[in-house]
Amino acid sequence: MKRFMLLAPVLAAALALTACQSDSWGQKQTAGTLGGAALGGLLGNQFGGGTGKTIFTATGVLLGAWLGNEIGTSLDSADRNQLRYAETRAYSAPVGEQIVWNNPQSGNYGSVTPVRDGYTNTGAYCREFQQTITVGGKVQEAFGRACQQPDGSWKIVQ
Repeated sequence: MKRFMLLAPVLAAALALTACQSDSWGQKQTAGTLGGAALGGLLGNQFGGGTGKTIFTATGVLLGAWLGNEIGTSLDSADRNQLRYAETRAYSAPVGEQIVWNNPQSGNYGSVTPVRDGYTNTGAYCREFQQTITVGGKVQEAFGRACQQPDGSWKIVQ
């Protein structure tokens, strides 16, 4: 009981932080934060003794909450499926054609645009792509290159 009394302020702070942010956070982000805090606290509680155990537990709660929050903001499986479908379409789309995707359930969206194509020294057909993804209102851009493999599949090489 004494350990819980020492840990209660840390848990209250984590919950208060989540409550303050819930207006702009999605359900995955809130669940990730709370789940991460709980798991981090359980793991941290396995180390140390006395005051050290409390410190490890509190640190576990905070690190778990942060990590859970980061995971919660990432793309879910439906987002990744939409993105993969857009990438597959972009492999055969004309250079410059923007292939867009969106997931109305998560609110995440993006696009894949082939910007250049050509051949490697070994004769493999490759395409360079520009990719834009918006997750939780934050835009991320990336550039990369994919080459067609002998079996017809594509492999991201850069």
